[in-house]
Amino acid sequence: MEVDLIFKIAAIGIIVAVLNQILSRSGRDEYAMITTMAGIVIALMMIVPQISNLFDYIKDVFSL
Repeated sequence: MEVDLIFKIAAIGIIVAVLNQILSRSGRDEYAMITTMAGIVIALMMIVPQISNLFDYIKDVFSL
């Protein structure tokens, strides 16, 4: 796994956390929840290909 991917996910987490706090403090809890869910979806979209590569690597190692 590349270090850039970890930094990108951390940056998304920080941005989502800040937006969540701003929206929650302004009384827009619904938008805060939507922002949090969007951040989770974006992070998962970045991680899923890496998990697929991991499973392919495991299949190659054990010749399955």
